[in-house]
Amino acid sequence: MKKIIILAFVLFTSGCASKAGPFVTGISSDGNGAIIVEKCMARFDPWMAVVNNDDCTTSTIRLK
Repeated sequence: MKKIIILAFVLFTSGCASKAGPFVTGISSDGNGAIIVEKCMARFDPWMAVVNNDDCTTSTIRLK
């Protein structure tokens, strides 16, 4: 019986974090006529009640 309860708890608590995005988290100039855009996925962990950034990428966009 204890094994079933432990297994149910493990299955219930696994995979509870959720992701959303990507969202723009930063825009800056590179000093050479381009902008640098940083995008990240937002990850919410309900057990710790925190939001973290995951899978961040940067892109450079040239302006004319």
